[in-house]
Formats: sequence, structure tokens, C-alpha cells
Amino acid sequence: MNQNQLDRMKNGKGFIAALDQSGGSTPKALEAYGVMGDAYSNEDEMFEQVHTMRSRIITSPAFSSEHILGVILFEQTMDSKVEGQYTADYLADQNIVPFLKVDKGLAETENGVQLMKPNPDLDETLRRANERNIFGTKMRSVIHEPNQEGIKAVVDQQFEVGKKIIAAGLVPIIEPEVDINSENKEESEEILRKEILQQLNGLSEDENVMLKLTLPTKSNAYKELVEHPRVVRVVALSGGYSRDEANEKLKKNDGMIASFSRALAEELRFNQSSQDFDEAMKSAIESIYDASVNKK
Repeated sequence: MNQNQLDRMKNGKGFIAALDQSGGSTPKALEAYGVMGDAYSNEDEMFEQVHTMRSRIITSPAFSSEHILGVILFEQTMDSKVEGQYTADYLADQNIVPFLKVDKGLAETENGVQLMKPNPDLDETLRRANERNIFGTKMRSVIHEPNQEGIKAVVDQQFEVGKKIIAAGLVPIIEPEVDINSENKEESEEILRKEILQQLNGLSEDENVMLKLTLPTKSNAYKELVEHPRVVRVVALSGGYSRDEANEKLKKNDGMIASFSRALAEELRFNQSSQDFDEAMKSAIESIYDASVNKK
């Protein structure tokens, strides 16, 4: 593990950019960017289009370590190059910490939640992540209802896999997303908080994680998790909120920083001039940074 990157993630000012749209969410991300389905005819061409988009974001003058602490990458992005360097190496040279999405998507809903699908290739993925100089990983589950059994299963699975990631020398981002449209969202968040806290209390001193959580209904609901000694950082997902909504909610949660995807890129379009694109990037980045470091 890179100690300088660990210190930066723990103490640095800024936020994490989530550029890890996978096969299922990539078409929507491209469509929002203005690239319709008729612009590619197969998956390889689709990922080429999205890598072009991601490269444009990463190389924008506005996208710098002044505001950006880290970036979450998709596997194809990790294996692709930006300006002649593998993406993680390019980011590290910019003093930006690279993460990799490692889950294989969501299982069907059961007990009000969606667990992660089985991931038999995880060990090989982690080996390649180390080879590509990745610092940490991210994996996502979704909670739809305040079902005690379901939420416990989500957290147990996340930490079980997280310990394998720690053993491989990487820092896992544990992401049990609570659906912002679910009824009784606050009740789900309280169950989730207790289950995460129990798992954190069971970690040894050399086992550290990050948490990526939906912006809570009750401000500072996760403060105990933010302050836990086994937590490197707690980051917030936008979860479908607009950037303005997400920023306002984030400002009310001490110690949490952003890890936004759609909310970061919502004003970016492929046909923008370089000047317009960079200005849109600058505006988005500065507003998200402000919400991450300036609290109400």
C-alpha cells in the first residue's frame, strides 16, 4: 500500500470522482453525455466511447489534485491508457488516488435488498489491480427496505469481501447504497449504521476501510462511522439527487466528502467546445469541492 496515498485519502481536502459506470450503466452515462446508442454497434465500441469521455474529463485542466482526491475506475478504464500511460499511473502522477470497481453487479432483490453477485474472479482482479498500481477498490450493494435480515446480509457480504481486499494490500470502499426513493429510508439508514458499526468494531488495527454511503435523511446520522478509527474516510454517493440537491445535503454532514458520478457529469456534453467543456467541469468540481470541505 502506498502510504502517501493513504495519508492523502485520510487527511486531504477534496472529493472522489466516480467514473466507474459498468456495462449496464454505461449506455445511460453516454446518453446523458449526448452519445446515443447508434454511435456504437457493440460493447467494445461502447467502452471506447466511454473511455474517450472519461479521458476528456480526467485531462481537463479543471480536473486536478487541487480539488480531486481520488477517482474510481471501471476495469476497462484501468486497462486503457490516458496520454500514453495506464490510467492509474496517469492519475498518480497528478497526485490523484486511483480506485477500481470490483463487483460484478447486483443480484435480484431478496429481503428488501440486492446483494452483490458472486465474484469468482476476485483474486485475479485484485492481482491485476496491484499490477496496475491501484490503491483501493469499490463494490456496491443496494438497500430498498428497512429489512433487518436483508441489511445484515448486505453488510456481512461487504465486509467478508472487504477483508479479502485488505489481505491483498488494497483499501476497500464498502458501498451499501440506500435507495433514495425507498419508503422508510431513515429507518434503513439506522439499521445500516448499527450493522456497519458492529463490523467495524470487529476489525483489527491493521484492517482499514472506506465507506461510501447514501446521503442520509437525518444530518450527521453517520457521524459515529466518520469518527471510527478503522475508517479512512466516509464518502457520499449522489444516488440520483441533482448536483445542487446533493451538495446541499452533503454540507450538512460533517466529515463526509463527495464521491459523485452523475452529479459530477450532468452538464457535460460530447459536442461542447473545449472551452465550454472545461468551464462546465470547473463549475461542477468547485461546487462539489465546496460542499465537501465547507460544512453548515
